Amino acid sequence: MVSKSEIKLITSLHQKKYRSKHGLFIAEGVKVVEELLASDFKPYKVYATEEGEEKLEASKLTVVPEGVLKKMSALKSPSSVLAVFYIKAPSKIEEDSLVVALDEVRDPGNLGTIIRLCDWFGISNLVCSATTVDCYNPKVVQATMGSLSRVNIVYTDLEKFLKNTSLPKYAAMMDGENIYKATLPNAAVLVMGNEANGISGNILSTMSNTISIPRFGAMQATESLNVATATAILLSEFKRR
Repeated sequence: MVSKSEIKLITSLHQKKYRSKHGLFIAEGVKVVEELLASDFKPYKVYATEEGEEKLEASKLTVVPEGVLKKMSALKSPSSVLAVFYIKAPSKIEEDSLVVALDEVRDPGNLGTIIRLCDWFGISNLVCSATTVDCYNPKVVQATMGSLSRVNIVYTDLEKFLKNTSLPKYAAMMDGENIYKATLPNAAVLVMGNEANGISGNILSTMSNTISIPRFGAMQATESLNVATATAILLSEFKRR
């Protein structure tokens, strides 16, 4: 049996202020929960319907009716599994390889996809401005498909970090140097900007290089690329070298 206070606690974790207060976040779906259970994230509680119980191998699993899980869920179409995990402290940023930095990326789906891209391309460290969407937002966690457990995500004063790093800095811009012609180092910081406004002026002033993805369309009419799509192309090119 799950108490009303327990349901209230879990639903409060849909909001960042309560995730910060309790040091907890929720994850939904068999794949995501399995990945996090196999990682160094410490589970607080795991819930599943009878259907979900058959799919998930987890100790101390609490079986709940579908209606109860639906009350806990942050999704429009709830999964059969929901788990609560403790938020872990980020590790120190190692500046010996490619680092991705995000300036005010606000869309949860974009952040979740970028975290997956970092995992795919072997990017260990993702640095986020304080105004970037919370990586423990349920929609972000869902979009990472478990990659959250394999990328070190640090929220910090991005301008200060960029001023202090010894790595070369590359800003993704519409009018930067053609990425396919640029000389790219193995270790650098790749900075991606806000979905609507790009990289802010104070961040741009710290940059040593600007790069862009050229448009090949005959009309040259496309205004811009989605930030996650652009990140995928740029990371692929950095790693290809």
